[in-house]
Amino acid sequence: MTDDVNRAQEFHRFERGRVADRIFEDLRNQILRGALPDGSRLPAERDLADQYGVSGATVREAVRALTAMGLVSVRHGSGSFVTASADAMIAVSIASVIQLKDVGAAEVLGLLGVLNAHAVELAARNASDEEIASLRAAAEKLVVIDSVDRAAADLKQYLRRLSEISHSALLAALCRFFADVQVELAFAMSGGPKLVDWKRIAGALHPQRIAVVEALEVRDGARAAEMVRTYHARALELVTSSPRTEEIKVADPLYSQLIASLVNTRLADQTQ
Repeated sequence: MTDDVNRAQEFHRFERGRVADRIFEDLRNQILRGALPDGSRLPAERDLADQYGVSGATVREAVRALTAMGLVSVRHGSGSFVTASADAMIAVSIASVIQLKDVGAAEVLGLLGVLNAHAVELAARNASDEEIASLRAAAEKLVVIDSVDRAAADLKQYLRRLSEISHSALLAALCRFFADVQVELAFAMSGGPKLVDWKRIAGALHPQRIAVVEALEVRDGARAAEMVRTYHARALELVTSSPRTEEIKVADPLYSQLIASLVNTRLADQTQ
């Protein structure tokens, strides 16, 4: 997977217009359709420049754009590698919309409830008994909250598992991003590692988490969706319990840093 992929690729020479943009689009399309598979190494800069009939600087500009999108990672001394991660691409895209439209925290958190309600309807039909059992196991880890870090990790696991058992790759990828936003924002809004606040928020929601599992265990998708909406409405109420939180926008340093951090984490994960 990590060999050079010069062999069967078609690299077209571009003569007019924004050449770097067109090279970027050509390489991006090859990555997205699998002609340049995940983990493969891009041809060397000099080879790409020759194949497209452009300068090395133009190639570098195109590769920088691919890197910014999370499609390529540059490893100094080794070359540029395809790192086509759905999570990273979704994170970059959603974060861009949040920033461009100055979307507030409450609106972002509300979306997770809508997405997860659909996810559990699908899970009621598609998930195996073993997958639903794994969701119960994830929920039961939150019965006792005695560590903030462990509770945050367990809550992320529960929310991620909730969408993953829907067997919808797109839905699961969207939910993973919004679930991480919810958990990290709850952490930030509670002032950091305050166990009493995590017990108040995450602990209070345990009955609703179990109710979702119980509805799935009897394959009642409508009931599961209702329980998810109840859970997320209560979670939103608890996380945004202060008037200030309801009004948080991208312009607020803490919220802006949170969104940027989640994107950077996903991009960094691809290079490991």
